[in-house]
Amino acid sequence: MTVAGQRTFTGAADALGIPQPLLSRRIKNLEREWGTQILDRSARGAGLTPCGELLLPYAQDLVERARHLDRVAASVSASLVRVIGVPPECPPSALARIIRAAADRSLQVNMQEAPARARAAGLEAGTLAAALLRVPAGTGPLTVRTGLAARDGRPPGRRLAHFDTLRPRRTAPAGGPVTLLLVPEDDVELFTGSLHQATARAGLPAGCTRVASSATAAAAEVLAGQSLLLCDEPLARRHGLSWLPLADRSLDRGYEIGLSATGALGDDAAGWLTPLLGAAVGASAAPAGAEPDHRSQLTARA
Repeated sequence: MTVAGQRTFTGAADALGIPQPLLSRRIKNLEREWGTQILDRSARGAGLTPCGELLLPYAQDLVERARHLDRVAASVSASLVRVIGVPPECPPSALARIIRAAADRSLQVNMQEAPARARAAGLEAGTLAAALLRVPAGTGPLTVRTGLAARDGRPPGRRLAHFDTLRPRRTAPAGGPVTLLLVPEDDVELFTGSLHQATARAGLPAGCTRVASSATAAAAEVLAGQSLLLCDEPLARRHGLSWLPLADRSLDRGYEIGLSATGALGDDAAGWLTPLLGAAVGASAAPAGAEPDHRSQLTARA
């Protein structure tokens, strides 16, 4: 069709943005497949043969249908709602910034709060366009510091919270061991496995940890009794709890951005999503160095 309009192979190739030999080969392949000549080649240029004249309207119709299909596909893509999986308890203002950033890129997104395992499953099943995924502490681009939250005053410790200060003989001689509550976000093997090792090293009894049904329910239990909550600082502050960071940095939360294989959010999604999702969970942009633990240093020297 373009060759017929340009009257030369060179002009048609330039209009299509492809090399002239490639255009010639494609036309020859068509003529070979159809068993007829569609272009009359001469020194003065190229023109349609009688067969080519008959086929031209059908070719024009196919091209117009293909262009219409492209327009429809672009319209559907623009109206498609992409779902992004985030941890529960994210501040609405932080999620709103993600929605606005997506809109600036002509993307419509919904934010779906879900525990870590549900986010990973949704991304694998294709129901999520992106998700904030848990990874071992120190291995992902985002890190959230965890600590102990208590009802009154400060959790046991001065600058850092240590599990060994929670042994019954020190904290609750008459009332039994303290229960460590976890939020559903931390109910993943890569976190609970490290936690059980840490509590065992500190001499805490087996079964001292328990996963609450929600962060709100966990905070209510801490406010009502003697339990402690293992959580991030923003969550503790929102519920009026005192908080100290853990000395054990292996219990930091590590995060990375997971994207669907369809690329529904664009090729640069990880670049603009990472800082925004990090802000939503109170993460630092990279794992921070551990604060000095003077007691551990003295033990190591001894």
